[in-house]
Amino acid sequence: MKIAYFDCPSGAAGDMIMGSLVDAGVPFEALQGELAKLRLPGFTLERREVMKGAFRGIKVDVHLHDHSHAHQDAGHAPPRGEHHPPERNLAAILELIAASGLDTAVKESAGRIFTRLAQAEARVHGTTVDRVHFHDVGAVDAIVDVVGACIGLHLLGVGAVHCSALPVGGGFVTGSHGRMPVPGPGTAELLKGFPVIDTGVRRELVTPTGAAILTTLAASAGAMPAMTVEAVGYGAGTMDLETPNLVRVFLGQAAAPAGRETIVQVETTVDDMQPQLWEAVMERLFEAGALDVYLTPVTMKKSRPGIVLTALCAPERVTELSRVLFEESPTIGVRWTAYQRERLDRETVTLATTYGPIPFKVSRLAGRVVTATPEFGEVRRIAKEKGLPAREVLDQARADGRRLLQP
Repeated sequence: MKIAYFDCPSGAAGDMIMGSLVDAGVPFEALQGELAKLRLPGFTLERREVMKGAFRGIKVDVHLHDHSHAHQDAGHAPPRGEHHPPERNLAAILELIAASGLDTAVKESAGRIFTRLAQAEARVHGTTVDRVHFHDVGAVDAIVDVVGACIGLHLLGVGAVHCSALPVGGGFVTGSHGRMPVPGPGTAELLKGFPVIDTGVRRELVTPTGAAILTTLAASAGAMPAMTVEAVGYGAGTMDLETPNLVRVFLGQAAAPAGRETIVQVETTVDDMQPQLWEAVMERLFEAGALDVYLTPVTMKKSRPGIVLTALCAPERVTELSRVLFEESPTIGVRWTAYQRERLDRETVTLATTYGPIPFKVSRLAGRVVTATPEFGEVRRIAKEKGLPAREVLDQARADGRRLLQP
């Protein structure tokens, strides 16, 4: 499956994301043709190559027909007050997208992005989604950014999006709601549950549109997933920073699962040990490098009850695990067998669920999510804190995980 990884060392904005996709191979004429299906009047699209420090990148600008300045996403341009973008509510934007001739997958992705934007705005302004009226992000240029990014990913055949941690920036910015700290309240809401870093730059590095696109579409965030890189694209922003103001996208095929590997199954059988001591044995085995440890009750000779301890480990850890068993249990013999196993790629990602950020253990097959399991310790903590049944929190977290991780 083809995947895209967005590397954002100096932030992200909608126009930067779109520019990186064009540089990575999206035909600009095809992008223009697809955007025309929105039947959204009042803009033209321009593509140009620019230099950011010592590096080149593609800048995609949305020019408004009223001869206002070229679009730069919020925080990457002069104040929006220089022209007056129309206000639109979520229903109007979703209706515009639904009525277009765009591919169904593009409509779905763009709709999810704007819905998250509306949810974030409703949260910070203390209102409901249906009463939210977008200002900057309801303007023509922002709609083009969101839909254009979805079109670009679709034209490239991307099946899954991944992203680096995002730099939050700092300082203050002036927008339609007055002077606000960076990141703005809406952006901060969108970043909940998403890894962020502070690079010390006192500018608005991640805009609401950029945050909405990446946090909505990204199946994971953090380190680059294993992949075979086929193309790299650079999308330029407007600001001049110490770090070149570029978003870099890597396109390629997701690496095959980790494949076959050799593991060793270490076992011993014990019939004369106090049950309370098993916890200490298991704890030390994990510290010594065990991948898994479990106990199986058995009936031994002369009908004596016993326990078979089984530990899985890498071949080079057999000696350490054997030593632990000799020290912590009364066993006088340890046996082991080498096995071949096939394993899925797996990682831990933090997702923004209904009950807040929860770590999930996620496994993938050829880049596609196979399982997503919320960390039960965090589920139990949230349930206790909110006075809810753990089962209710777990069920909701699982449902949120399936929704957030779907392609």
